[in-house]
Amino acid sequence: MPTLLHLDNALAPEAGSASRSVAATFRKAWEEQNPDGKVIYRDLASDPLPHLDAVRAFAGFTDPASHSPEQSAAFAERIKLVEELESADAVLIGAPMYNYTIPSTLKAWLDQVIIMGRTGGEGTTVKGKPVTVVASRGGSYAHGAPQERFEFVLNYLEGVLGGLMELEVEFIVAELTLAGSVPAMADLIPSGKASLEKAHKEAAERAQVLSARPRRQHDLILAENDR
Repeated sequence: MPTLLHLDNALAPEAGSASRSVAATFRKAWEEQNPDGKVIYRDLASDPLPHLDAVRAFAGFTDPASHSPEQSAAFAERIKLVEELESADAVLIGAPMYNYTIPSTLKAWLDQVIIMGRTGGEGTTVKGKPVTVVASRGGSYAHGAPQERFEFVLNYLEGVLGGLMELEVEFIVAELTLAGSVPAMADLIPSGKASLEKAHKEAAERAQVLSARPRRQHDLILAENDR
């Protein structure tokens, strides 16, 4: 059974959130391609995870056999999140830009699931797993834009997801989302609409591409066995 892990982080509901709406397009397309699939969904904005504290952090660096009852309980919560990630065939993350970076809710999830020697570091258990990040932002932080130096979403997530965790990361970006509500950005409304439409198109296409992978891999295995 193909499994999708879907994480939303936007404070606004889908009607007012580009990251939620584009992620919803991806999920709809994925579910259409995988009618027998399973979706593990976490709305980290409405149901946030606890931030990493000393108990949870140190439990990840010590032998479970030596854990105190408090450490065992805290570490069990981390392992549950890790197993959700490990069991997924694809991961979908909504990452709106807040104050130039990712929401603290997403950072909390990352801190919980990154366990060095398992999901972090060389040869991780999630190496090569496809992750689609829907990144939204009110303005533009693209190369050459005046605000380019404040891009701390894509750069950070590429380093953590693609580098430390060795995941296969694909970014879908919807920018200029505030053009319709900020008078000074009125001339950018067409560009904002075009960016959002492009993001929805890319999300649907990405879901279809990823959905075809397990079938292709399964067919290859069957072909090898028939030789």
